[in-house]
Amino acid sequence: MSDGCIICRKEAGDAQLHRLEVWRDEFWRVTISLDAEVLGFAYLEPLRHIPTIADLDGPEAQSFGAVIARTCRALKQATGAPLVYVYIFGDGVAHLHVHLAAHRDGDALNSQMIRGEIVSEKMPDGFERFFSREFPALPEADQRNVAEAVRRSLAMP
Repeated sequence: MSDGCIICRKEAGDAQLHRLEVWRDEFWRVTISLDAEVLGFAYLEPLRHIPTIADLDGPEAQSFGAVIARTCRALKQATGAPLVYVYIFGDGVAHLHVHLAAHRDGDALNSQMIRGEIVSEKMPDGFERFFSREFPALPEADQRNVAEAVRRSLAMP
């Protein structure tokens, strides 16, 4: 537990955040927001204090995929939503928490990840690409440099 971490306070933190714990195992817990714009807005959180997704290790890292998939299936079944959006931000509370939002067409959620006025462009194959007028794409050379650095990093054991 990290001093001052609202998520580490479990039930006491849930009361303050207006959440209800619905499941827990030895590594993870799932809470549901009782004050959300959509039904089934949930949070998947490790019991152990892990600051960000990049810090995920040990048994939490090993079980993450199975737990998130199981939770998303439960949310879809409980809400009838065809899709669950998954968000990880990390700059508001320094304890990993995955936002899981059951989504239906026409609800309060959207898929916008970029700030500013969003413009869409139809590609020749019918795919639609979205971009921001206020935040243009950064130079391709810089993007390629980062891609290569990530490739090298992931190639190391």
